[in-house]
Amino acid sequence: MNAYPFDVKQIAALAVKAGDAVMEIYGSDFAVYEKDDMSPVTDADLKAEGIIFEGLHALTPDIPLIGEEHLAAGGLPDLSQSLFWLVDPIDGTADFVKKNGEFTVNIALIKDAAPVFGVVYVPVRRALYYTVSPDEAVKEQDGQTTVLKTRAVPSAGYSVLNSRTHCDETVVEKMLSGLKIADKQPCGSSLKFCLIAEGKADVYPCSHKTKEWDTAAAHAVLRAAGGEVFDAETGRVLTYRKEGLKNPTIISFGQKGWTKSA
Repeated sequence: MNAYPFDVKQIAALAVKAGDAVMEIYGSDFAVYEKDDMSPVTDADLKAEGIIFEGLHALTPDIPLIGEEHLAAGGLPDLSQSLFWLVDPIDGTADFVKKNGEFTVNIALIKDAAPVFGVVYVPVRRALYYTVSPDEAVKEQDGQTTVLKTRAVPSAGYSVLNSRTHCDETVVEKMLSGLKIADKQPCGSSLKFCLIAEGKADVYPCSHKTKEWDTAAAHAVLRAAGGEVFDAETGRVLTYRKEGLKNPTIISFGQKGWTKSA
């Protein structure tokens, strides 16, 4: 897929519009509800997903849509065609609730089993990450646009980003076995993938189970910047359109190649 069937700027603008709506609620005394799977949801999740769905329906009416909150309400479209949108209106709802600023708005396009387009917006930082093609990603912040490129692992070793909310140290240590580790830092949401994409860290060992909407947009950005996301159990590249849209345990690197330790 060499060209997208849409204007990337228009899709990126949808993420920003949703993020602006999220920030209006972020600054208020909002309520937190509990979904059937015991995960938190707020009015901000619902409002942001509504904005994105309305925009995507208008811009790409022939591409089906999956959103975390619509799916939770029973809205699963027909995914028999090659393309579908995958939306996470707020990745890191727990970070949103804690008001630590580390939450993101995510829109991804899946082609067959791969994320080929992604936009990740960090509303508090007003940082926008997105792919301009499957092989190039950029960051827009403070009026500047920077091409994203992962870095070679420093001689001191890997800089690790761990989940701020979900981190099983025993599982993480096993995933990082054989790697020279320089330091570890906690971070929330899909922002971790983006920080690796811009060369600020090297690896994210995800010790908890995720869904495809949690990872797809940031996976596309990281891949376009030179990195990759792997199934931590098999060592294979993470694929999409899986049953139940459930991810295995994953690990993300700033490099395309990774050999799983025995």
